[in-house]
Amino acid sequence: MSYATTYLGEVADIAGSISPEEMERMAAGIAAVRERGGRLFILGVGGGAGHASHAVNDFRKIGHIESYTPSDNVSELTARVNDEGWETTYSEWLKTSRVNSDDALLVFSVGGGSKEHEISMNLVRAMDLAVEAGAPVYAIVGKADGHAAQVADIAIVVEAPAARRTPHVESFQAILWHLVVSHPAVEAQPGKWEEVDGATATS
Repeated sequence: MSYATTYLGEVADIAGSISPEEMERMAAGIAAVRERGGRLFILGVGGGAGHASHAVNDFRKIGHIESYTPSDNVSELTARVNDEGWETTYSEWLKTSRVNSDDALLVFSVGGGSKEHEISMNLVRAMDLAVEAGAPVYAIVGKADGHAAQVADIAIVVEAPAARRTPHVESFQAILWHLVVSHPAVEAQPGKWEEVDGATATS
């Protein structure tokens, strides 16, 4: 069996393992942020930071939800790393943003962070701060025993083979947050091509 066949077979298996009910709950929770006038703070590192920037764009433009990610501001991020250390970069940013119970966190992480192993501690501290502030935490991760899965209100765990955990989890993060932003409960306006195709279909 070729590598491509194996990989794509795993993709199909993973897709079948995702709970539609949990995705519906996540979409409803994020839609509620907009309804109560809160903000969506989207956090990730590495590939997750890339997802966060993209997701901020879509949740703002398509979902009309006030959304931000700390990794978009390189000057502030690197100043905090330089002066205060990596672990507090996101939690201190959230403090300055006065995160509160009207807001919510959306976290993209492969492992979800770990206090025991001191992995992704900036995400761990940010999630703990959000919990203290009463802000719901939503996460799309790859490990059920990570910090995100333990503290999040809703954590979607992408059940991927350990040998290819990172590529599968990061791929499904993009699939699943696109599911949320295009969900009827969240979508406030269609994407450009959907708008064009819809107009063409009705003309």
